[in-house]
Amino acid sequence: MATRIEKLLADKNGGNQSEMARFIGVSPQAVQKWVAGESEPRGKNLDLAAEFLGVTPAHLKFGIAVDHPSSAPAPVPAGFMPLRGVEDDDPSLTQIMKVRIKVQAGITGFQVEPEHYDGETMGVPTSWVRGERLVMSDLYATVVKGESMEPSLYDGDVIVVNTADKRLMDGAVYAVNYEGEVVVKRLVRDSGMWWLCSDNADQRRYHRKLCKGAECIVIGKVVRKESTHI
Repeated sequence: MATRIEKLLADKNGGNQSEMARFIGVSPQAVQKWVAGESEPRGKNLDLAAEFLGVTPAHLKFGIAVDHPSSAPAPVPAGFMPLRGVEDDDPSLTQIMKVRIKVQAGITGFQVEPEHYDGETMGVPTSWVRGERLVMSDLYATVVKGESMEPSLYDGDVIVVNTADKRLMDGAVYAVNYEGEVVVKRLVRDSGMWWLCSDNADQRRYHRKLCKGAECIVIGKVVRKESTHI
């Protein structure tokens, strides 16, 4: 695609990337990356790039001629919606920092560290963030470890934790500093006390634990998950 964009751009306006960027509504750096092959336009950006360059999206993406029968979009079955690719700077997505949470026993504060590399994020719908009245600086995404919360949460699932919400709610799921270790558990009220409970049916292996005092400090409420398990 990079080769086609570069050639079509040169034929149209002598390779002026800034003009193309203004037409699409992205930064000149984004177009520069498309031409260099470091990234590709997707979704609405792909459609607008094709429109600016005077070709179909299928031709721009795959090199398919305009009159090629497969260039027409496949019909969408009733009840389904087509997927739309988005760029990192798409306003319909909010990027949440993906972290590994580091804690210490008895310390009410907590530190965060990037999970894999600085800048890794998890994209969530901006409409959801606004609808839930969440604040970006309060949100962190982190990877679930272990099997204790199956089938609600699986090892490798990504969750969003709202660190501003530490109010205990019976049956809700929280990230907790339990004796210096980060755990993700369901908090249950029983006999006037709060308990950390696992969803795994093997309760002998994953038995509930009392949540009390400095040994059990709530980091934040789990408000969203991303999973490949269906």
